[in-house]
Amino acid sequence: MAEQKSIAVLTSGGDAPGMNAAVRAVVRAGINKGMRVFGVYRGYNGLLNGEIEEMNLRSVSDIIGNGGTMLYTARSEEFKQKEAQERAADFCRSQGIRGVVVIGGDGSFRGARALTAAGINCIGVPGTIDNDIACSEYTVGFDTAMNTALEMVDRIRDTAQSHDRCSIVEVMGRRCGDIALQTGIATGATAILVPEVEYNIERDVIARIINTQKTGKKHFIIVVAEGVGGVRDLAKYIERRLGIEARATILGHVQRGGSPTVRDRVVASQMGYEAVSLLDHGIGNRVVVMRDGKITNLDINEALDMERVFDKKLYKIAMSISI
Repeated sequence: MAEQKSIAVLTSGGDAPGMNAAVRAVVRAGINKGMRVFGVYRGYNGLLNGEIEEMNLRSVSDIIGNGGTMLYTARSEEFKQKEAQERAADFCRSQGIRGVVVIGGDGSFRGARALTAAGINCIGVPGTIDNDIACSEYTVGFDTAMNTALEMVDRIRDTAQSHDRCSIVEVMGRRCGDIALQTGIATGATAILVPEVEYNIERDVIARIINTQKTGKKHFIIVVAEGVGGVRDLAKYIERRLGIEARATILGHVQRGGSPTVRDRVVASQMGYEAVSLLDHGIGNRVVVMRDGKITNLDINEALDMERVFDKKLYKIAMSISI
């Protein structure tokens, strides 16, 4: 009788809404294919510390709508060392695990590449709210984070309008301005500042507010990506420069939590299923991605070498209609 295939799934790096949906898909797709599926707790640290548990169909019941990750997550400095990677691979072999699905970002994928080199096939699934993985046009958690930011900015707008105030709102996105750009469009922000586009405060903020004032508007929303920062200083400058009340709000980690949207649940399920299908065929060192709206996969080396392209056309549209 052939040996039953065993695989594992872990979540690594920052948590993102929809990770649980991906875990659920991996577990159930694997079991449906006759595999044993293990959940690894706390990312790569779990492989180093032996924190694993065999999953069954009921292990992932009713988690598809939960934010965060039931497997917990962590960043592992130790796993960057070759000795630790070999030790993790040895642990996988001792448990009969021949493949691992890694849900996370670029750092997690580098770990997956190292573990594959050590002899354990790994498949990456992009899970990060920032949408900053170059190889995939969409990452699990992005839609939920945007909708959370949208709700928060809409609420802030209510009080900004009541006080004839300018509200400067910082959203997440350290290297990537996608949350800021799309939230800014969706909320009708007067100005949007992102790390990908060089800006001038006088031209891109002050002049836009002045021009909008001339049309009769008295309250303003400025959306700023985390990677740009400086929202409190910007609020003070606007007050001094224009004499209007300005307040800064940093949304922070509220954007990471909450029940995932339909899109994140569906995309996470598709990607998790694709990852299991690859491992079932003995394929490793790949990343599941969305390209042209379809779920496919790329070599992990090719994926990590790609440079992310910011949607400048969408930014131009935002600047043209936010007047």
